[in-house]
Amino acid sequence: MPEFVPASRVTRIKSSPSVAAAARVRELKAEGRRILDLTVGEPDFDTPQHIKDAAVAAIGRGETKYTSVTGTPELQKAILQTLERKTGQQYTPAEITIGGGGKQVIFTAFMATLDQGDEVVIPAPYWVSYPDMVLANEGTPVIVSCGEDTGFKISPEALAGALTERTRWVILNTPSNPTGAVYSREELAGLAAVLQDHPSVYVLTDEIYDEIHFGEEPITSLVAVAPELKDRVLVTNGVSKAYAMTGWRLGYAGGPAPLVAAINKLQSQMSSCPSSVSQAAAAAALTSDQSFVRESLEVYRERRDTAVAGLNAVDGLHCWTPDGAFYAYVNCVGVIGKTAPDGRRITTDEDFTLYLLEAASVAVIQGSAYGLSPYFRISCSTGLPVIEESIAAIEKAVTALV
Repeated sequence: MPEFVPASRVTRIKSSPSVAAAARVRELKAEGRRILDLTVGEPDFDTPQHIKDAAVAAIGRGETKYTSVTGTPELQKAILQTLERKTGQQYTPAEITIGGGGKQVIFTAFMATLDQGDEVVIPAPYWVSYPDMVLANEGTPVIVSCGEDTGFKISPEALAGALTERTRWVILNTPSNPTGAVYSREELAGLAAVLQDHPSVYVLTDEIYDEIHFGEEPITSLVAVAPELKDRVLVTNGVSKAYAMTGWRLGYAGGPAPLVAAINKLQSQMSSCPSSVSQAAAAAALTSDQSFVRESLEVYRERRDTAVAGLNAVDGLHCWTPDGAFYAYVNCVGVIGKTAPDGRRITTDEDFTLYLLEAASVAVIQGSAYGLSPYFRISCSTGLPVIEESIAAIEKAVTALV
């Protein structure tokens, strides 16, 4: 049998650290270990019943065939209404794309636009998949470190310094995974002013967590603040996080028609169309009663507050309070350089996360996976008792370090 040699696009990327962490947790659980899992960015709620009922009804009506690559008329209408409500801008059917989750939409957008050497500006901390998606499509990630001093957000000055003649995209993830950082109207206006001077640069705004926002003011999209940029902004979103529909795999985006046409051309050759049943469920999610979204937000708020207070009470750890999403990004510089009871020295945030897994049976993800160390990310999308038990176990493990 000949040796298998993968394509270069495979060898230049790595597997998703969050997926790998979740897989390791499953392995340990299969071995009989009880693991307190704070790795997975997935709501622990069930999909609301009325959304499941809509999917079942669609199956009963025989809506189990191919659809248009751009989705069913019902879902198109729901997405257009949602985009207008959230951004204040009107989109047409030719300006929306629908895929098997927001991740596929983003990947296909890069596939449709990047040539070798094209640059994509990615503020760090970043969602783990952004750089590898860029690399897989022959682009060059340009990482801009954004620390706690800027609220984990890119400043206009830092953005201006990162842009070159090769820049094709800038990514803005708000609210952010992993930090929960949210850009204000003023901050977005400052970034928009820089982008005005670079008319060939597109912006991908990943707004998948926009319904999980703890501020008093409504969350703001870049195109709402700077509608003059609408013809080069791809607003990406989906139903996974807000409606506890991760497994339904349905994401969407609104953007300029030529870009959307290129994405849809690729989509037509990749999967023809998203699942027809998932489309029916997504249409129901976007257009029906939104009380589930409001109620789950308050649950996430309580979990966030508990996690932040508990972690900040642990010597050596510091947790910035996230404004959105359901994560906390924890500064662990205070434990770096310490030694575990078995004699192993903690030199990196990855060392620390491995120590927590082994000594405390708590699974978290190292900050290096998100491009900024020394930190670790926890997910507050699990139950409050698990969060409380995890923090107690983390405190005990940290106390054991010398």
